[in-house]
Amino acid sequence: MKEQTQYGFYLDTTKCTGCKACHVSCKDRQSEVIRNGNDSIEQGVPQIEGVNWRRVYEYGGGTWSTNADGSFEQSVFSYYTSISCNHCNEPVCVKACPTGAMHKRREDGLVHVATDLCIGCNSCAQACPYDAPQLDVQRKVMTKCDGCYDRLAEGKQPICVGSCPLRALDFDTMENLKAKYGDGDSHISPLPSESITSPNLIVKANKHAGRQGEILNFSEV
Repeated sequence: MKEQTQYGFYLDTTKCTGCKACHVSCKDRQSEVIRNGNDSIEQGVPQIEGVNWRRVYEYGGGTWSTNADGSFEQSVFSYYTSISCNHCNEPVCVKACPTGAMHKRREDGLVHVATDLCIGCNSCAQACPYDAPQLDVQRKVMTKCDGCYDRLAEGKQPICVGSCPLRALDFDTMENLKAKYGDGDSHISPLPSESITSPNLIVKANKHAGRQGEILNFSEV
C-alpha cells in the first residue's frame, strides 16, 4: 500500500542570514488570503496584529575576555532558524483540540484549522512546542501556517520558500525532500526535540549548533 503523501519543510541554517524575507512575505499573505472553516479563500482579510505564522529566531551567545597584554578575545556566535508549523506526524495541537477544529488533512498531511469549529480556547497553542497556532483575538479563532495549500494547488511553492533570497528554505513531499537532502541533522537550539511531535522538518545544522546560548530577539517572535 502506498504511503500517505506528507508535505514538509527543509531549513538550511548555514545559509539563513536572518533577513526575514520569509517572515514578511508570509505576513503579507495574511492580508490577501486566509483559510476559513469551509476550505474556501476569503479575500481582503487584513493582517492580524501580533500573529506571525513564520518566525525567524536569532540564537546566540559567547563572551568577550581581556588578555594580560590588553588585547581582547571573543567566542561570540549567532545563527538563525526560520520556523513555522511543521505539519507534524504526531501533532499535539490536534490532540489538544477539544472540538476537532485542529485537524490533519488526509490528502497532504497539512495541519489546518476549521474555524467554524474553533472556540478560541487556546489549548492547541499551549500544547504546540513551536508556537505555530496563534489566536486571532478579533475573530476569536486560532490561525496558523496552512502550507500555502492554495498555492500548492496551482503548482507553486509556499510564499516563504519563494521569497528566500538565499534559498535556505524548501518545501515538498517528505519523500522528495529526503531524496534531495537526506535525513538532515538533529534539531538544533532553539528548536525542541523531534520526539515530541515527529515534525516534518529537515534541518541542516549551523556550525555553531550545540553551543550554549539564548534567543536574542524575543520582541520579534
